[in-house]
Amino acid sequence: MTAKDGRLNALFVTLPRMRADAGLHTIIGRLITACGVKPIGSWQWPVKAFWLYGAVEPATGESFFWQFSHVDTECYQRFLDQFSAAYPESLNILQVDNGRFHKGKNLIVPENIILLFQPPYCPELNPIERLWEHLKANLKWASFKTLAQLQTKVDQLLAELTPEVTASITGYSFILDAISALNTV
Repeated sequence: MTAKDGRLNALFVTLPRMRADAGLHTIIGRLITACGVKPIGSWQWPVKAFWLYGAVEPATGESFFWQFSHVDTECYQRFLDQFSAAYPESLNILQVDNGRFHKGKNLIVPENIILLFQPPYCPELNPIERLWEHLKANLKWASFKTLAQLQTKVDQLLAELTPEVTASITGYSFILDAISALNTV
């Protein structure tokens, strides 16, 4: 997303929900145990949530994230406006799913952003999904007493993401080839 050179930037956006309450709805995953032994861990079920909006550029690993309390067209509009202001000198393609908030009739897409809708039920086509898996893997079996503690942990995980790590997670070869071809036009 190096906007200074006027390049076309392809970015990929989805919105994972980070769930919590006065205790996190624990993300339960596999643990290594002896054969036939169930993993032991504590988990909590009550739910409160926040949404992490994000965009990544797979070729460079550059990323842009914003947290909201919920997901709707108004919040998505704010995300687009913030993103547009952060990268004003480039034309940015954002790959999005077919969520209602991506198509709201009151949504005004900034001039330097093009929304590219992926086919329905194909999240695997969006490289940022792998980044969400990476972040959530670091939250498995973790318990937090408050939503603020969860947000702090997510902020820490995002701060630890280097462009190199982000690029290695999101840089599908077919996407990088397409971005390269677009930048030569």
